[in-house]
Amino acid sequence: MEIHVSKTEFRNAMARVCAPVNVITTKGEAGRGGFTATAMCSVTDEPPTLLVCMNSRSAQTQLFIENQRFCVNVLTQEHKALAASFAGQQTDMAARYADADWTDLPSGNQALADAIVSFDCRLTDARLVGTHNIFIGEVVDIRCRRDGHALLYFDRNYVHVPTQTGSFGG
Repeated sequence: MEIHVSKTEFRNAMARVCAPVNVITTKGEAGRGGFTATAMCSVTDEPPTLLVCMNSRSAQTQLFIENQRFCVNVLTQEHKALAASFAGQQTDMAARYADADWTDLPSGNQALADAIVSFDCRLTDARLVGTHNIFIGEVVDIRCRRDGHALLYFDRNYVHVPTQTGSFGG
């Protein structure tokens, strides 16, 4: 049985999937970079690992691979402009970073100071699948806030769902 799903059908269906908005950053010998992504998820908790997808046409691909590290910064509803900037609205990397406060991490990465959570990762694998690179990262550090509402992406729009504050179990 051969089933054919068009690119448009798939993209329209994926638009119906709600996802957190993240700014993925890297800083190392190859330089500093960053992009907005909704394609991020956990892989396993032993060792703590997650994955991020990046368009293979991005000029930053090699930068992330050479730095061998990245930081996933989960955004709040207050970060809509930052998400747009890192999504390419702002092409100058220094200007992207100038729009927010950053914290230096022991790994050399930088984390968004007021992200809901930041996962500092060591790149353990990078694979090309179709139009995207899949970056697998072992989590080496985590920074969490106990407040804030996650910025989500659904139906090609930023949305947020209010949650109870203080629900973080530590």
